[in-house]
Amino acid sequence: MSTGRTLARVALGSFLTFAGTGHLTFARQEFQAQVPDWFPADKDAVVLASGVVEIVQGLALISGWNQKTVGRIIAAFFVAVFPGNISQFLEQKDGFGLDTDTERAVRLAFQPLLVAWALWATNQGDEETEFSQKSS
Repeated sequence: MSTGRTLARVALGSFLTFAGTGHLTFARQEFQAQVPDWFPADKDAVVLASGVVEIVQGLALISGWNQKTVGRIIAAFFVAVFPGNISQFLEQKDGFGLDTDTERAVRLAFQPLLVAWALWATNQGDEETEFSQKSS
């Protein structure tokens, strides 16, 4: 794996570990703003559970364990939490300093980038090799 991908993987892992820790501690209330009112679970329980998930995902990324699978799981996680970000925008909920529609919309634009980051940083080059062989 290239140095760039390794750095991207470790950076994303560090980000997830930090964010997960925030879910459990200093940013717990802020994260509750992203749990939609229609979601059928206690907001605090959702925030705590997702925090644990993010810490585990972050540590798995940092460790380099089963990178491709971990990357796909994290990409799916980012897709799964996207409705919460949409809800925060539609319901105009403040959180993390996002107190205008423009700021919340910009936040939405970053979610697909997180998905791409997770997939790119954990791609070991197998797809490129397979594609090159099929094209030849």
